[in-house]
Amino acid sequence: MSATSKFLIIGLALLVSIALPPFLSAGWQNALNTMLIASLFALSFNLLAGQAGLLSFGHAAYFGVGAFAALHLMLAVEDGLPVPTPLLPLAGALAGLVAGVVSGWFSTMRSGVYFALVTLAIAELFHSLTPHLQGLFGGESGISSMRMPWMGIRFATILEVYYLTLGWFVICAVLLWAYTRTPFGRLTLALRDNEQRVRFMGYDAHVSKTLIFTVSAMFSGVAGALQAVTNETANYDLFSAGVSSQVVLFTYVGGATLFFGPVFGAVAFTVFAFLMSDLTRSWLFYQGLIFVLVMLYAPHGIGGALAMQLRQWRELDWRRLVKPYATATVGGLMIAAGVVFLTETVSILFGLDYEHARTLTPDYLPDFTLMGQVWSPVAVSTWVLPAVLLIGGIALLQVARRWLDHSDDAMAASDTETSKGSV
Repeated sequence: MSATSKFLIIGLALLVSIALPPFLSAGWQNALNTMLIASLFALSFNLLAGQAGLLSFGHAAYFGVGAFAALHLMLAVEDGLPVPTPLLPLAGALAGLVAGVVSGWFSTMRSGVYFALVTLAIAELFHSLTPHLQGLFGGESGISSMRMPWMGIRFATILEVYYLTLGWFVICAVLLWAYTRTPFGRLTLALRDNEQRVRFMGYDAHVSKTLIFTVSAMFSGVAGALQAVTNETANYDLFSAGVSSQVVLFTYVGGATLFFGPVFGAVAFTVFAFLMSDLTRSWLFYQGLIFVLVMLYAPHGIGGALAMQLRQWRELDWRRLVKPYATATVGGLMIAAGVVFLTETVSILFGLDYEHARTLTPDYLPDFTLMGQVWSPVAVSTWVLPAVLLIGGIALLQVARRWLDHSDDAMAASDTETSKGSV
């Protein structure tokens, strides 16, 4: 894809992000705001994990530090400190910068799995200490504040907060992209590919990794500050391992090898959580299952898979690929339907409501309702249906795979004949 096409796509996405939200409900506006915060957090994390090759399991520490720094500044603004509300995320950036320098210096003394464990330990240290530090973090209840008006903007609606978040996301994304184009950004990639050669070239690898860690922590602090400004509150849960694992999930499902790859993951999982959390209690299971499948069959993530297809768009014979792609899609949908049916059935049968129903009818297993239909747990059809869906879906995927192999062989033979003819 040419640079012009990339800029057109980014410009179109930005235009939609500006024009569409006023026509959406407050729930969707809040989801879009969460999406931007998650995307910025993932982009800052990817600077460390994807570009420098330093996998952190504790990046929630800098996200949380940024959130609490912004809240303390918000409290000071309530008391009369003349700081405009749009500049509140600068407090998160400063807090993330300071925390990143200190913890990054010690974390980057090690590499590989040891680096990951040190980052995890630092985040857990924050998570365990913050409930006991009442003055800084408000104890277990956390800290709350209010957004103050600025230049006629009250920041009383989620739409106004969304545009504030969008502005900061664009600024930070541009700065992170510009960072990758600098000589130090190239050095970041060199550290990932061959740290020993970087040392032989005369660079101090430890200092360089500390600087990269610090920049990543600083932008993570901005994301945390935007989260605090949105919610007007924060507690020690922001330092939990769950927050750190979420950003890892976003980054690697979206594609850590691409600059905007983590955005794909953040958008996909934010929308998924928004739509599915009200429909099923098992949505976290599905989220984890998607992560496993992507890592097994698309290790470069959603963005990587899309980029590969776009790069080969003109080279591929799409007439040959329509049938295997359509077959694979049908097979995948059948497998997904079977997995969802089994998961929801097991969730119901082992749930508290069904256990209570069994106490009312101890002589037999009562029926249950799923997908608008009544099912019996002892009926053969209840278990035959998901089995047929799973077996049929797997069979269709195998057929699609064979067709793809034949298509590749045919294209290779065609290229060989063409090359012989040209000779």
